[in-house]
Amino acid sequence: MSLKDIQVAGQKDTRSGFGDGIHALGKSNSQVIALTADLAGSMKLNAFIKDFPDRFIQCGIAEANMIGIAAGLAIGGKIPFTTTFANFSTGRVYDQIRQSVAYSGKNVKICASHAGLTLGEDGATHQILEDIGMMKMLPGMTVIVPCDYNQTKAATMAIAEHVGPVYLRFGRPSWPIFTNPEDKFEIGKAQYFSHGSDVAIFACGHMVWKAIEAGIQLEEKGLKVEVVNMHTIKPLDEEAVLTTLRKTKCAVTVEEHNVLGGLGDSIAQVAARYFPVPIEYVGTPDVFGESGKPMELLKKYGLDTPDIVSAAEKVLKRK
Repeated sequence: MSLKDIQVAGQKDTRSGFGDGIHALGKSNSQVIALTADLAGSMKLNAFIKDFPDRFIQCGIAEANMIGIAAGLAIGGKIPFTTTFANFSTGRVYDQIRQSVAYSGKNVKICASHAGLTLGEDGATHQILEDIGMMKMLPGMTVIVPCDYNQTKAATMAIAEHVGPVYLRFGRPSWPIFTNPEDKFEIGKAQYFSHGSDVAIFACGHMVWKAIEAGIQLEEKGLKVEVVNMHTIKPLDEEAVLTTLRKTKCAVTVEEHNVLGGLGDSIAQVAARYFPVPIEYVGTPDVFGESGKPMELLKKYGLDTPDIVSAAEKVLKRK
């Protein structure tokens, strides 16, 4: 299938996918508990709260306390989902996650919205671009960054079945819906949107759609492009990565995250260990973000469709 054949079914924010996913879980799994740090509306928890008020805990602006409560609930056999903005879900509570959740492998789901530059106008203090790296380095932590509304909903439901700590990252803006709502979400299993032998584009989160747009432009130039959705950063689907790299012999990695420590470094590590090839990174450089409209920020920081096309053309010359 050509990338231009991918159908877009409107737009919706990925955080709504989380909200609808946890609401569905409330109906199917009585052990699921939702916690928030004064952000129920932003985290799309209203339907869950309405139907399952006895399984909702409002922790107030006390994120560290929320992680501690979640750890206690997990000891009691519950499946706690903590919710707040990505910056507060990780940077503010890293010590609590490390010591109370990851160290003992507790079954806590850390669900983080408003990640990356596409948070937009809230600016650098809230646009965390380091969280994937922080979370993936914690032993035993699963790290998932779904690409659209449908996949975020499916991922939310899938992590309830996974035993162990999970970091689930999603976003604020409306974004194209291009995955099938019936698709099963498999943790640690890459998703292919196209197959090609010239260049690979590995992407996660919002950037998967940008990778598809770039892939369409590259196809129009006669190139065969393999676009791979690496929705699970950890555990990484190393088999898929190596299968693709052995075919294309070069790659571009694309993420709404600092190029230091994110998806790109995970892909490059696999390549360095087993099959070294040229790789170009598309992500934020070693900088903080700033206030602005999401699409303008992606363009300014080099995460737009033309930047991916340029990176692909550059890496092709390095083969």
